[in-house]
Amino acid sequence: MAKRLTGLLTPIIAVLLGIIVGTIIMLVSGYDPVAAYTALWNGAFGDIYYVGEVIRQFTPYILAGLAVAFAFRVGLFNIGVEGQFIVGWLAAVWVGVAFDLPKIIHLPLAILASIVAGAIWAFIPGLLKARFRVHEVIVTIMMNYVALHATNYIIRNYLAAKSGDKTEPIHQTASLRSEWLESLTDYSRLHWGIVLAIACCFIMWFLLEKTTRGFELRAVGFNQDAAQYAGMNVNRNIILSMVISGAFAGLAGAMDGLGTFGYAAVKGGFTGVGFEGIAIALLGANSALGVFFSAILFGALKVGSLNMPLEAGVPNELVNIIIALIVFFVASSYIIRVFLDRFNKKGVK
Repeated sequence: MAKRLTGLLTPIIAVLLGIIVGTIIMLVSGYDPVAAYTALWNGAFGDIYYVGEVIRQFTPYILAGLAVAFAFRVGLFNIGVEGQFIVGWLAAVWVGVAFDLPKIIHLPLAILASIVAGAIWAFIPGLLKARFRVHEVIVTIMMNYVALHATNYIIRNYLAAKSGDKTEPIHQTASLRSEWLESLTDYSRLHWGIVLAIACCFIMWFLLEKTTRGFELRAVGFNQDAAQYAGMNVNRNIILSMVISGAFAGLAGAMDGLGTFGYAAVKGGFTGVGFEGIAIALLGANSALGVFFSAILFGALKVGSLNMPLEAGVPNELVNIIIALIVFFVASSYIIRVFLDRFNKKGVK
């Protein structure tokens, strides 16, 4: 029980420490932290429109966090979620633009395309890891750049409209947009992707905790030699783990391609969603429920920070500093756990 309580308190303390240090930075810089945090709150939850935007923002964060967390849970480091996100985005938009089908077929097909694209992009480092023991961190990092420049080339030379830097809008039959959800939130960009993201949280939890396959995947992550001695196919499970992780990341791309934007554009750099997924997974302790709440926090910080310069005159870059501090304290959570363990021991005495 004490161990579970420690695991719950660690990310909460990390968030509080990040906010406290961020407050100190604001004071030293001559800004009013009370006004800054008030503006942040108002920009995230002060209006139903902002609430809709927060939900829209953290929808792909959930899936990116699940992609990273799933890999971590099975002993792999999928740093290539950003690249898998980008190829999933492009695949979903391509299906949404290239075909004209009934919605009941077109939308699932576009979503499936994003899942397959992300899975294939993750299959490559998974195969190299399983067959040749090439470290997945190196391969996935390099494949992020391949994904960015390859998709830019495809968009610019094959899919771009007359403007030359983005595709035609997807057909409405492939869109996740919902007039009903938009009207509920004062015409924010909220879409049905949130339902898929929540469903994926349940899928990850059920797969890892309630199925034999999930037990095998976790066993391979804990100890490959022991898993192989027990008769498990280590190489197959490594590849499968990366494929599932990439599928989550590819689906995250569909959230922006089919929901928020409805097109794919040439990108001057990375979107950042895949890299945010690493921080979200760390803060969420690599659990499906933890990732869900961590994504909400990150979404609220990102959307709310846009109101800080307007209402409080505080640069919204300070939110990025706070996020970095939170990640720092989560990464150094060993110190927090030691402190909590000592506190628990004193409490027992």
